[in-house]
Amino acid sequence: MDTKDKLTEEKIFEAAIDVFLVKGMDGARMQDIADQAAVNKSLLHYYFRSKEKLFNAVFEKLAMKMLLEFSPVLNPNMTLENKIRFFFKEHISLMQKHPGLPAFVLNEINRNPERIKKFIANVHVNNFWETLQKQHGKELGDCNVHTLIQIITTIASISVFPFAARGLIEGFLKKTDIQFKDFLNVRKEFAAEFVIGALKNRNLANPSCNMPSSQSKKISKK
Repeated sequence: MDTKDKLTEEKIFEAAIDVFLVKGMDGARMQDIADQAAVNKSLLHYYFRSKEKLFNAVFEKLAMKMLLEFSPVLNPNMTLENKIRFFFKEHISLMQKHPGLPAFVLNEINRNPERIKKFIANVHVNNFWETLQKQHGKELGDCNVHTLIQIITTIASISVFPFAARGLIEGFLKKTDIQFKDFLNVRKEFAAEFVIGALKNRNLANPSCNMPSSQSKKISKK
């Protein structure tokens, strides 16, 4: 593939990301993507053959981009508190750049749950937990995979909710002089400090953190 072809393919790909994030797989049309990329529709079929193949390429790239952007959370030289601050700053910034991303992911989960299951299956949760436990055992305490999933789900929910419920939050903000953009910029720090404070005040080593070993083994095998 020469330079011109590569640039054209990348142009189509970036246009596809914009269209799919707004309209999803079912709502997007190849003509929409061609118009966004300012190319002939036939070029889309030349490079990607079908809308399904183009969507698959977009989904995989976005997923890998997110994994790479958040890979520093496994950096052994970062403290747990700094990792939490890093996550909220980068995750909220990513969604500010791509506000349609939460709806895109949720729609795809409902449209094609098997794709999500396969993707998650490639993410070794136990290895992830073992790495965090090794790096931050004192801060996290003696907790199992179940508790890790609860913590991660809580952190992700705190970050995603303002985008999933943007209309509602903007309705509340209308009664103040706060803009949604300013609200999000403040939230990057507020959410991080909230989670850090919660983890400090919660004794993660108490019995309620631990599941019966039989249940823990079932989760580990999934």
